[in-house]
Amino acid sequence: MNLKETMSLLESLGKESKRKHYRKHGVGDNQFGVNAGDLKKIAKSIKTNHSLGTQLWDTDILDARMLAILIIPFKEKSLESVDKMAKEIQYDHVSDWFAMYALKEYPEKETLRLKWIASNDIMPQRIAWQMTSGAVSKKVDYIQPGDLLDTLEKEMLSADPKVQWTMNFTLANIGIHHAEHRARAISLGEKFGLYRDYPVPKGCTSPFAPIWIDAIVSRQS
Repeated sequence: MNLKETMSLLESLGKESKRKHYRKHGVGDNQFGVNAGDLKKIAKSIKTNHSLGTQLWDTDILDARMLAILIIPFKEKSLESVDKMAKEIQYDHVSDWFAMYALKEYPEKETLRLKWIASNDIMPQRIAWQMTSGAVSKKVDYIQPGDLLDTLEKEMLSADPKVQWTMNFTLANIGIHHAEHRARAISLGEKFGLYRDYPVPKGCTSPFAPIWIDAIVSRQS
């Protein structure tokens, strides 16, 4: 498929219910409202296509950028070009997909994580903390949960709300996956009070870290 055909397909798959969902998260009219499952089906049929992916990214359309993330062979891209793309991201959904899919097997992802976590750019920071959260869950040897808790205690309350969200994932995952740091993670969550009253659908777990940690640890037990 070329760019015109792909954009027409995306437009045809758009749903008002999805557009409404994205609008609640700050996305304007530069979207089609395509479900994630449909984007993944399209990506599966395309496989990898760097040229098309770059053209989709350059449209600045939410769904097009999410599809681009799935079809661009990021392992072939330079660190500088990946860094540039991260700084161009405007929306949470795109940043989350970038962390999950673009950087999953990127050879220099740790270099970028360290750069972004110390950055003043909001979306790269958000991505870095999501990457950190994943590393905490996997208990990788270069992650020191105690040091992370020190950083969270100093910086989390003053961080941008978009960054706080993925910092909170890190806080919760430290409590869930590192029992020796669980009490402190819960204590910090209580101290911060972030997402204490966050509305969640029935049957879903609250993002308030003390509740989240307790719920997951109880299930694991």
